[in-house]
Formats: sequence, C-alpha cells, structure tokens
Amino acid sequence: MDTTHAQALIGMVAVLGLLALITLPALIGVVHDWRVDRQLRAARGRQEAERESGQKSSSKPTEPSTATWYADARRSKKLVNS
Repeated sequence: MDTTHAQALIGMVAVLGLLALITLPALIGVVHDWRVDRQLRAARGRQEAERESGQKSSSKPTEPSTATWYADARRSKKLVNS
C-alpha cells in the first residue's frame, strides 16, 4: 500500500465517521418517536378496554381550553374599561 492508497483510506474513514456523527442524532430521534408511538398505542388500547368494561378513564374534571381563558380575560377587560 503506497501513500495514495493510505490517504484515500484515511479520507474515506473520515467521511464515514462524519456521516455517522451527523446522522446519529436523527436516528436517536426516530427511535425515540417509535417508542413514544408504541406507548401511546398501548395507552389507547388500555383506555378502550376500560371503556368497554364500563369504567371511566378519569374522574378528574377537565380544565377549560386556552381559547376559553383568552375569551374570559378579554371579557373582564371590557367590563373594566366600560
């Protein structure tokens, strides 16, 4: 192996190493998303099973949406300004 081949091999290893470093965060994110999706599917399946058995999924009261909070704030401002 002469100098040209050694330089080509070093360059190829360097490029492959950089490619691995660049793609690693994306691959980790994809694997994380797959795991979260699997957990959501499992939770949805449990929730449907609870519904079929006649149990409530949650006894906690729901909170108003952001739009409701925004509308309430605007109504109170109008009352104060009038």
